[in-house]
Amino acid sequence: MALATSLTASMSVTSLRESRVLKTTTYRRKQRVKQQQQQPQRRVQAFFGNFSHFGDVVRRDMNFLKKGVQRGVEWANETFRIPQVKKAVDDVVWLRNLEDPNFSPPAQPPVWPQPYYPALSGMDLMMADLKALEAYVSYFYYQSKKWSKPLPEAYDAEEVADYFSHRPHVVALRLLEVFSSFASAAIRIRMAGLKKSLRPGSSKDIDENLSQYNFGMVLKETMLSLGPTFIKVGQSLSTRPDIIGPEISKALSELHDQIPPFPRPLAMKIIEEELDSPIGSFFSYISEEPVAAASFGQVYRGCTLNGSDVAVKVQRPNLRHVVVRDVYILRLGLGLLQKIAKRKSDPRLYADELGKGLVGELDYTLEAANASQFLDAHSHFSFMQVPKVFQHLTRKRALTMEWMAGESSTDLLSITKSSSIKHGSKYLERQKVDAKRRLLDLVNKGVEASLTQLLETGILHADPHPGNLRYTASGRIGFLDFGLLCRLEKKHQFAMLASIVHIVNGDWSSLLQALTEMDVVRPGTNIRRVTMDLEDALGEVELKDGIPDIKFSRVLGKIWSVALKYHFRMPPYYTLVLRSLASLEGGFEQKEGISVGEAGTFHESWCN
Repeated sequence: MALATSLTASMSVTSLRESRVLKTTTYRRKQRVKQQQQQPQRRVQAFFGNFSHFGDVVRRDMNFLKKGVQRGVEWANETFRIPQVKKAVDDVVWLRNLEDPNFSPPAQPPVWPQPYYPALSGMDLMMADLKALEAYVSYFYYQSKKWSKPLPEAYDAEEVADYFSHRPHVVALRLLEVFSSFASAAIRIRMAGLKKSLRPGSSKDIDENLSQYNFGMVLKETMLSLGPTFIKVGQSLSTRPDIIGPEISKALSELHDQIPPFPRPLAMKIIEEELDSPIGSFFSYISEEPVAAASFGQVYRGCTLNGSDVAVKVQRPNLRHVVVRDVYILRLGLGLLQKIAKRKSDPRLYADELGKGLVGELDYTLEAANASQFLDAHSHFSFMQVPKVFQHLTRKRALTMEWMAGESSTDLLSITKSSSIKHGSKYLERQKVDAKRRLLDLVNKGVEASLTQLLETGILHADPHPGNLRYTASGRIGFLDFGLLCRLEKKHQFAMLASIVHIVNGDWSSLLQALTEMDVVRPGTNIRRVTMDLEDALGEVELKDGIPDIKFSRVLGKIWSVALKYHFRMPPYYTLVLRSLASLEGGFEQKEGISVGEAGTFHESWCN
């Protein structure tokens, strides 16, 4: 018995030693493999040097300096009243002090005096000199009065061109600013590409997606720095991942949420100027911080004296001059492009339509009228909700509407894609599933609302990106921001409905006929050739589970290429309809898998 116990103990000791030897051998083998894997990285570091510690130090120093500079800028702004000085300088540069709202040009502008050489007496010469002096004074006075002509309230291409022709320095400075901003962005993108080429052992697909996203981030920062007009363009592009790619679209989509607000005292001053009374005369409460900041304005939550919960929208200061200037520069660029390309059609018309739309958005009384008209047309649809307007608290630069509580598609999507949900937490899992259900319901109602506007009421919200839509607690889809509204005639509604049916059926010749009825195809166009080009571009419609698989953005892109080739016309209503539908599809369709198609309603709605 003792012998057996001794043998067992001996075997245990031997097994323990063998186990330790095996673990030691395995550990050393892993260390050798790890060293072999790190050799290429060490060679790169040996060649270029290891700057990781140096980089950390530089980053900490830069963050410290950045905070110090920011505090210094805030102190300087408050102490030296830099914003007020900047506004005064801006007024001098723009010659705003010379603008006269009551300007009226003389019926007959004076002409430059012509030479006069007859043999005259001294008195005659003196009188002739006096007349010449009077002519010179009249001429220069007329030229100086041109500077007093204000920027027109409504966009007019000729009036805007005349205004900026007397302010070439303003246009030149803006062109220099735009050029330098995009040149700086190009340098940053180039440096990022150079760093990527020096990074060893990375996946090509990952690098490509990261490169596209970084390009989008640089573009987003550039547009933020260039101001409201470029932010608007970036927001429109962010809803078109089919054109710019999903990664760039993802980066630009942050323009809907990351626009810096302007100071609250300035916003309150604008409200008081517009209402011609102190804030306390109308509101018992206005939030300290804006609940949302957009490219053209920002929104505060407030409460009226009678207890109504409202949203107060305030326009950014000096916005009209800035927006019209950028549109004028775009118009100049398109005119130059027309001369270089020698095109018969005038691309400057697109800039004019953009200018009319943007300037219209700057007048909040027009937006209030749009919202009231949209509410009247859709109030009997139970799945839609539109806030009412407080007309007595609305002016050109201040808009007061009923507060609408709800979730945006971005909020719902962030919940469905949240990675913080732990395994075994059934409550959080239910939250995730419920958020996905609400998101899909929002998509369904968004498509239904779009088709209702397009085919039934004829009054279409022209900018339905996710930031302007809400899913309310009652399960309705709420609309915000009525700066752009499209109104369709009955004949255009019927033609639009027919065109949808023809697209679903792949009947391109009938589609062309519908486009002709919509005043898109010019008279005298070779219909047969255009039909053949459409058939080549679009081909046959594919079926998915027995339902036509129609992707609006793809069809739109193909039709657009044919339209450019044959110089189709783009009526204002048609441009707004395309913008609305493209925004709706691009805003809701997500690459992660939650799409219009998943809800099962999109294709059925188009077919039925």
